[in-house]
Amino acid sequence: MKRSVFALALSMGIFTMHAQNDRTALEGTRPGDNWSIELKTGAVTPLTHSAFFKNVRPAFGVGIGKQLTPIFGLGIQGMGYVNTTASKTAFDASEVSVFGKVNLMNFFGSYTGEPRIFEIEALTGIGWLHYYQNGPGDTNSWSTRLGLNLNFNLGEEKAWTFGIKPAVVYDMQGDFNRKKSRFNANNAAFELTAGLTYHFMCSNGTHHFTTMKPYDPVEIGELNDAVNNLRSQLNDKDMQLNNAMQQANNLQRELADCRTQAANIETVVKTNRIPESIITFRQGKSVVDASQLPNVERVATYMKKHPEARVIIKGYASPEGNLAFNEKLANARAESVKTILVKRYKISDTRITAEGQGIGDMFSEPDWNRVSICTIEEGK
Repeated sequence: MKRSVFALALSMGIFTMHAQNDRTALEGTRPGDNWSIELKTGAVTPLTHSAFFKNVRPAFGVGIGKQLTPIFGLGIQGMGYVNTTASKTAFDASEVSVFGKVNLMNFFGSYTGEPRIFEIEALTGIGWLHYYQNGPGDTNSWSTRLGLNLNFNLGEEKAWTFGIKPAVVYDMQGDFNRKKSRFNANNAAFELTAGLTYHFMCSNGTHHFTTMKPYDPVEIGELNDAVNNLRSQLNDKDMQLNNAMQQANNLQRELADCRTQAANIETVVKTNRIPESIITFRQGKSVVDASQLPNVERVATYMKKHPEARVIIKGYASPEGNLAFNEKLANARAESVKTILVKRYKISDTRITAEGQGIGDMFSEPDWNRVSICTIEEGK
């Protein structure tokens, strides 16, 4: 029976993970991601033939868990029980068990990209049950655990979880023939504990799974073509503007030659054009790709030719994910471009201002707002 429960829970978790991948992709799935440690304390009492509160005894435990998907997780824990038998030892019994758990909220409601404030998990496990006794010696048995975790995820980053954990623990051998293991209420205990769990940082920069929109190569190619087309149009406009400025200068010289005035006329043509350069980023990343380095070099070349010029770098993020993470990401993107200008191209950091602008809305497509925009300010 226990093998069937584990197989069913595992298959449900994998099936739902694949179903969700049709719509979104998960980040934070590396082997070192989504580990947690838990400390808990509470009480244990016999399930039958005993007064509930009169026979309550202390229970303590520690556990380590690994969330394989937003739905399915595995773990190992150790429990110690005090004064549950007539033994004079410090701990009367202990249990070391491995368990699997299913997040019912994510199973029935799908994963939203971060843990909910309140979640319910169903848990089942098997373990080694050890009784400490004076005189004749200790005895061993094996246990089956069935329970629920009522979890409250705390804080904006959801790094901590407070849980209330009712469970029924069966001694599968108990007072019966040791060759026959069975579920029997006379050899079971009801356990109620409260625990605090810390979730370690994942490779995606959070303490949990995150979701992202998957892209296929065709869509990425179309986006690159659109960016290259816009870049080509910008270069054409620059050329047209330079030609117009040259024609204006020629007309000014011709006008000066036609005049009979002795005074030299100095013609100044002003333009409000401010050179800009746009650097795009991948989702959730602040590292400048090699394909975007020409846009950074364009800014560096202009500033070297115009020592009086300054540049303002404004970083933006697309609206996926939580607001606090996007604000940090937007600032990191602006700082990443500034670092390249300073370290690679030796531009003085006093001529550079880097600012994170949070979530951008300059472009109609949300995905196009993962950018840093460099704006040149001409010297006074």
